[in-house]
Amino acid sequence: MKVISDDIKKGEFKSVYLLYGEEEYLKKQYRDRLKNAIAGDDTMNYSYYDSDNASVKDIIDVCETLPFFAQKRLVIMENTGFLKSSNDELADYIKHIPDYLVVVMVEKDVDKRNKVYKAVDSVGYICEMKPQTTATLEKWIAGLLAKDNLKISREACDLILDKTGAGMDYIRQETEKLVSYCQGRDVVTVEDVEKVCATQTTSHIFDMISAIANKKQQQALDLYYDLLELKEPPMRILYLIVRQFNGILQVKDLMSRGISGKEIASKIGAAPFVVGKYQAQAKYFEMNTLLDALNECAKTEEAVKQGRLNDRLGVELIIIKYSK
Repeated sequence: MKVISDDIKKGEFKSVYLLYGEEEYLKKQYRDRLKNAIAGDDTMNYSYYDSDNASVKDIIDVCETLPFFAQKRLVIMENTGFLKSSNDELADYIKHIPDYLVVVMVEKDVDKRNKVYKAVDSVGYICEMKPQTTATLEKWIAGLLAKDNLKISREACDLILDKTGAGMDYIRQETEKLVSYCQGRDVVTVEDVEKVCATQTTSHIFDMISAIANKKQQQALDLYYDLLELKEPPMRILYLIVRQFNGILQVKDLMSRGISGKEIASKIGAAPFVVGKYQAQAKYFEMNTLLDALNECAKTEEAVKQGRLNDRLGVELIIIKYSK
């Protein structure tokens, strides 16, 4: 990310930038910073393509158009899937990209064996936008609040992360709510966070799995019923339970090999504080139990799809079975 900031500062740009990864907020921020630096308000020399209107032929035709009364033409391609599918024509074009052109590609997932990826790597700059560390997020939250002359304690900051997860878009949204709520004061407290910040579904799932791990059956069921009250579909809740069990299984396996929490976070693409939660929960589950739970979830999903089991009851039975 520093490379992009330096390029913007110097006004000297690579031919192609690829921004990919889990952190949507950072991808949008750096996409917009590049757009503002290269094209500004110029609409004549700027084109945007997404998954709905992305045709390689159309994109190349636009790229071949010389800029009009400007030094650069900017083309942004977002969530096109070109970095996961075979596309020799685009890969060959990128290798010989005109010097008046800057292409910014924004994707969630990429295949590093892909020819387009390799072409970008040879002529441009690739930046993976990973989930940020707890320390980075805490510093960022403090910085956002400081703009409105607000301070926050470490405990309150940790509670924000517990409630929101690591997604920076959602953190920013909840931080803005805190700024409005705390007008006329100079400190954000734990009580403020409890009152103002909404708990994301994923945080409810963490709490539910913790209750299951500690055999607190009623608490686990109450959390499930809370999610249903929030209009979360049972099958989405099941999907999140599966994702949670999978995360715990991965972390438990890597822990058994002596791999550090920081390395685990990098390997599974999760924020370190999320890995810390997985590590805490992993102590309460045997590997066989996790594998059995995942198998049971798969059977439940199949039974629901085939109409043999009610979705709400199916998830409830899983919670009951593993919290006994």
